[in-house]
Amino acid sequence: MTQKISREIKDKIVEKIKNEGWSVRQAADEFKTSPNTIYSWLEKGKIGADTLKLGKLQRENQQLKMIIAELMLDSGKGKKNR
Repeated sequence: MTQKISREIKDKIVEKIKNEGWSVRQAADEFKTSPNTIYSWLEKGKIGADTLKLGKLQRENQQLKMIIAELMLDSGKGKKNR
């Protein structure tokens, strides 16, 4: 019986292949799936590539917002102490 692989795992596999230089065979062995399955995901319009980029940009955006907020708080404290 085949087990359905979640979108999150598919995205992770594609990310490993595209961004970390993993081979399809290596990813298939690590995630216990067939190389043919992975090749089919890659051929179906690069599944997960846009999702991965969007997720990465969202995390980066959130981190930048936190940095800006901290800087604004720090600059406000500096003005009060003068």
